[in-house]
Amino acid sequence: MNERRDATTGTAEPMAGDSRMACVSEATEAFLAHRNLLFTVAYEMLGSAADAEDVLQETWLRWMKVDLGQVLDQRAYLVRIATRRSLDRLRTMKRRKEAYVGPWLPEPLLTAPDVAEDVELAESVSMALMLVLETLSPTERAVFVLREVFDVGYDEIAAAVGKNAAAVRQIAHRARRHVDARRPREVVSASQTRAVLESFQRAVETRDLQGLLDVLAPEVVLISDGGGVKQAAPQPIIGAGKVARMIVSGLGKAQIALAGEPTVVNGNPALLLRVDGDIDGVIAARVEDTRITGLYYVRNPQKLTRIASETPLTLR
Repeated sequence: MNERRDATTGTAEPMAGDSRMACVSEATEAFLAHRNLLFTVAYEMLGSAADAEDVLQETWLRWMKVDLGQVLDQRAYLVRIATRRSLDRLRTMKRRKEAYVGPWLPEPLLTAPDVAEDVELAESVSMALMLVLETLSPTERAVFVLREVFDVGYDEIAAAVGKNAAAVRQIAHRARRHVDARRPREVVSASQTRAVLESFQRAVETRDLQGLLDVLAPEVVLISDGGGVKQAAPQPIIGAGKVARMIVSGLGKAQIALAGEPTVVNGNPALLLRVDGDIDGVIAARVEDTRITGLYYVRNPQKLTRIASETPLTLR
């Protein structure tokens, strides 16, 4: 047993090693208790599960050096570390995205039913909203995510992003206005989205051009991400006619057996597409007024590693 005897009383006192082990244990428990939250923060800021995992590792290493006796709110402190690490990584990711082949889409995550039941969380990690977040600057994105999604106070956000509270309020207002102008006009229920995707799936599997035109909004935008590994459109395709014809002609030429499998990605209904039995990609959709206004097709194999098992996400 690691202990020493007090010279005057003869009583046993814990040695420094015991104290250190207790601190490590407390730090580990706190980190594990908030791990899913920290991953969600990092993922919403980065759009990449692999990078979010790297942020978690960096957060853990930094956290283990913190004097817990000086920490008043462990959750807030951990979120602050994760935010700073995410901001650093966002700036380096910008160069990677500039060199990326074709359009870039967030990495899809297979999520548990409880994520879909949390409307606020499901919207915040939806492919449609995360694409909107891509149009913000790194600091704007961090402020928006922390304030609008996780309801973090302005003072705490200021400490995380290295700004004063007044500046953070201005950034939050600007980011919110920017996002509101580009996010879906209405929140469609999961059941409505699922029904629309079922119609889309039937039309795709049967190469039904009119069926596709019926389910696609006139202004629909299709974005496909192959990452230079799988074939994908080099630019977004806009308009129901162009999108429908591209889908039907592409499938017709290939003479392939295509099957859609309903799934839940990023808390929202989606389709896992298989070609001749093999996974080809994931399609997420933005639905408004019972029609699809956005299709997001991820084919890059490097981004399909999180569709086999559920990734836990949380706002708390």
